[in-house]
Amino acid sequence: MTERLAGKVAFITGAARGQGRAHAVRLAREGADILALDLAGPLPGVPYDSPTPADLAETAELVGKTGRRILTQRGDVRDLDGLKAFVARGIAEFGRLDVVVANAGICIPAAWNETTPEIFRDHLDINVTGVWNTVMASAPEMVKAGNGGSIVLTSSYAGKKMQPFMIHYTTSKHAVTGMTRAFAAELGQYGIRVNSVHPGPVATPMGTGDMVTAIEKTNATNPKLAVMGTTFIDPPYAEADQIADAVAFLASSEAGFITAEHLSVDGGSQYF
Repeated sequence: MTERLAGKVAFITGAARGQGRAHAVRLAREGADILALDLAGPLPGVPYDSPTPADLAETAELVGKTGRRILTQRGDVRDLDGLKAFVARGIAEFGRLDVVVANAGICIPAAWNETTPEIFRDHLDINVTGVWNTVMASAPEMVKAGNGGSIVLTSSYAGKKMQPFMIHYTTSKHAVTGMTRAFAAELGQYGIRVNSVHPGPVATPMGTGDMVTAIEKTNATNPKLAVMGTTFIDPPYAEADQIADAVAFLASSEAGFITAEHLSVDGGSQYF
């Protein structure tokens, strides 16, 4: 490992497992100390298993094995004041903040006429406002420090294309794509780069519980849409570490002149 982030500090949301954990471990291997936040509790309405405090503790253990420091916090990205307090605590502990990965999000399969106001609201509250909160809790501290930095927002192939049977999710991820451009424009004067990653299917705990059953149920409402999403390469899904590869690149100086970019890591998935 090249330790491209030696001496840096990274703040990651949704860090208890899946992509968030992969980002935490990978950035630590690159030399960064980690601020890891996760709800580590019941997620609203999702058909898959929710993260637990034990998951967050395991992330801390894995980061610790890299030799880097980690500070963890159970928290909700919908709570701006809570995010600000954790960022302030992290800066007091580690002395700086250089990288932000706004990764926390939810995904609930539901056909258009079975999408409730609660499902739509929760996706906007967590996937959109939660991302905005993460940046708003972090960027002012980065501006104040004057060291520039990198912010990576987790969107989806649904934020460039679309995902059938998830109007609420597609809407939220398109919002993150636009937010990326807008933050990149205004934070550029401070040397802060803002980019988004757009994963396709990823093998994570989001596929646990009743998630597959929920997807099969929505697919049955319009079977021809179920064949959308074919990748050009095999296997038809990524591992979380492959998304972390992209995040590590965007966080590093190798991407020093890349901002407002939307990096697909989806195997060419064709969602139109």
